[in-house]
Amino acid sequence: MRLLCNAASLHLPAMHTFAWFLRKFSPALVAVFFGFASLEVPSAWAQGRPTSPTPSALAKAQTKVKAQKATTKIQKRAKRDKVLVGKAFGNTPAVKALAAEMAQQHGLKAEWVQLQLAGAHLLPQVQQMIMPAAAPSAKNWAAYRARFIEPQRLEAGVQFWRSHEADLQRAEQTYGVPARYIVGILGVETYFGQHQGQFKVMDALATLSLAFPKEHRQAEERVAFFKNELGLWLKQCAQNPALKNQLGSYAGAIGWPQFMPSSIAKFAVDFDNDGRIDLSKSSADAIGSVAHYFKAYGWQTGMPTHFEVDMKAQGTALEALLAPDIVPSWSVAHLTAQQVALSDAGRTFGGPLALVELFNGNDAPSYVAGTENFFVVTRYNRSSYYALAVIELGEAIEKAR
Repeated sequence: MRLLCNAASLHLPAMHTFAWFLRKFSPALVAVFFGFASLEVPSAWAQGRPTSPTPSALAKAQTKVKAQKATTKIQKRAKRDKVLVGKAFGNTPAVKALAAEMAQQHGLKAEWVQLQLAGAHLLPQVQQMIMPAAAPSAKNWAAYRARFIEPQRLEAGVQFWRSHEADLQRAEQTYGVPARYIVGILGVETYFGQHQGQFKVMDALATLSLAFPKEHRQAEERVAFFKNELGLWLKQCAQNPALKNQLGSYAGAIGWPQFMPSSIAKFAVDFDNDGRIDLSKSSADAIGSVAHYFKAYGWQTGMPTHFEVDMKAQGTALEALLAPDIVPSWSVAHLTAQQVALSDAGRTFGGPLALVELFNGNDAPSYVAGTENFFVVTRYNRSSYYALAVIELGEAIEKAR
């Protein structure tokens, strides 16, 4: 028997009466009653026999409460972070020139491209967000790690893994990428799809192509990058008009995995086999696309991502070891000779390694020896801090399952 209870529609006396009923027959349900709209009542209640809720019923109720709280949190954030929309770009000489260039480059109709660009709007917040911080804070791996490896994200990751285990297993079998690293990417990028961005992708990319801040020290290089992304996005919108109002990040990244249009063109896959790729609504497409991305960048099945090290090297010797940055360049023998002591597993590794340094504010830096698979993770975001956060988040979620 299913009893539907809408707390908002009950008068106060009725609410007290129902609460007394719950307290009499099952005190545990009182705590969850007011947090969800529907309650499944065991059939024994319909027969007049009091019974305690099963653990699965309580778990479902608690999960629903948490989901509602998460939704409320997202709605409050969206209200707080309201997008400010400026004027449309219109048919300016710059718009006409860019439209002609992109139409020729991507085989699109110039009139259609010009219509899309002229109708796109300037986003002042995007212009602000693309600028580097005026006073960058000191790098701190411990603080950065704590942003991602924390109880709520771990719990969300466990739930995500359980809900999508079949797709994760299939992706691992298809591409050889362990599920934990796919989960790690989606957890760091969008909190498992919860934070996909609030900017209209067409507006964001048009802003960064036509009105990129001139004071940015890499303005010319960045404008070229975003023009390429805008051209690919226009092509994708021409092929699928439903994408016209797609939302994404301030830089134009899209969906659960935050793919740029160029990454969508190269790496996105229809992993749920429904005939289309949807990285915003299809978790299966997101899972398969992340795995495909790693594989395309050279992921080697069975290879570890990194090894712990005991750092004894100093001075010029340390500087030389760090010079290649995250590019694997050193053999185990060379690192050992330079007083870098690897873990037991690391000492038997046969491939090249990179010595990766992670600053911890005023404390001593941390070091790991990154493999070629560690380097692959940095192709998603060219930061050793990001890569290690993805790896450790995925491993922590796998352990917590």
